[in-house]
Amino acid sequence: MDARLMQPGKIDRQSAYILHAQAYRETSLLLDVLTRDYGRVAMVARGARRPRAELRGLLLPFQPLSLAWFGKTELRTLHRAEWQGGVRLLAGQSLVCGFYLNELLVRLTVREDPTPAVFTAYDAAVRALAQGEAQGVVLRRFELALLGALGYAPLLGHDDAGAPLDAGALYRVQAGSPPERWQGGVAHDGQAVVRGAVLLALAAGDFDDVHALREARGVTRLMLANLLGDDRLATRELLLPLA
Repeated sequence: MDARLMQPGKIDRQSAYILHAQAYRETSLLLDVLTRDYGRVAMVARGARRPRAELRGLLLPFQPLSLAWFGKTELRTLHRAEWQGGVRLLAGQSLVCGFYLNELLVRLTVREDPTPAVFTAYDAAVRALAQGEAQGVVLRRFELALLGALGYAPLLGHDDAGAPLDAGALYRVQAGSPPERWQGGVAHDGQAVVRGAVLLALAAGDFDDVHALREARGVTRLMLANLLGDDRLATRELLLPLA
């Protein structure tokens, strides 16, 4: 393990993104930060709202940062932030997509649960949005990566009988179970009927087919709903065609 990660209460040069910031007391900011090695961390940036504060223009969402902090309580104190550069500021629909990613992370991850795979997926998604990649593809890939990192990846390799999926067949899918070859009937709440081609595309991360991409949204939404319960995502209302 890197020696700098072993200093009790002191962390230096940690890759991170700001997920949420809000005013704290008179001049400070309260931050919810996604870090590479420590998961989500709550910290306070003291004096960051002062007009001439060094941190004032650095603590922006969707910008890669290197952070240093200290403290042993649940609320750490930010010591230093350095911009890592290379990512354009998100705008328009891409910005809303970014807030959707953030809302998923805040709702589905717990603080201080180290999951480097989540950070890697988030970093890739932010960079892809900034580069103008197809937003639906970016969201589906992130959702699948997040589900996988949390241990809830959809079971897509074979059907419930152990047979390889048939691209031309229809399957009924639900969270936690392999796809079941659909013989007709009703898909109940918490279930969806989709083409085998869509499930194969999801398994391969291949969304070149726009029709498969559209149906894939229903599958990932179903899996996420199993974790979110009845709570609604605020950003989803702004991304109805995409999320």
